[in-house]
Amino acid sequence: MVLVPGLGASDASLLPLRRFLRDRGHHARSAGLGRIHGDIETQAAELLARVQSLSSDRRDSVALVGWSLGGILSRVVARERPDLVRRIVTFGTPVAGGPAHTAFGRRFSDTELHEIDRVIEERRGRPIETPITAIWSRRDGVVAPAACIDEHSPSVEHVEVSSTHLGMGIDPDVWAVIADRLSRT
Repeated sequence: MVLVPGLGASDASLLPLRRFLRDRGHHARSAGLGRIHGDIETQAAELLARVQSLSSDRRDSVALVGWSLGGILSRVVARERPDLVRRIVTFGTPVAGGPAHTAFGRRFSDTELHEIDRVIEERRGRPIETPITAIWSRRDGVVAPAACIDEHSPSVEHVEVSSTHLGMGIDPDVWAVIADRLSRT
């Protein structure tokens, strides 16, 4: 499995979770993308290359665990290469409405937000068939809770937790859900 950090973060942000999962027998790996900077197309291509390499080495599909923007990158890869991705677990990921429904929405111009909305709508035309667990919280504080609800993918499970957005990476309840879902076939 590959853990993918959120906007502005690096693999170090998921090190405690990676250790937790490894202690439970999972082959948790870092994404190796450096700091997540928001260029979705470029970083999704880099993540896809990482997934292809791991899938080839292990001769098996890979699970992706993505926090916030890392979840979006994971979803892009699963949409492009469902044969390489066996499961996705996201937490605090804005799947509906993009950055307009986050604390970072003001960083984008109206033109940029409209273009992002167009891309989101285009992607919805190709639903993700891979099983998804979408973890979200009413107390998120960064991503609007409704933006974490995926109403378009046929195989999605939503799990509500009580953590804040920044707390999700170290929340034992989030970790327990992730470990449980990764243990399922």
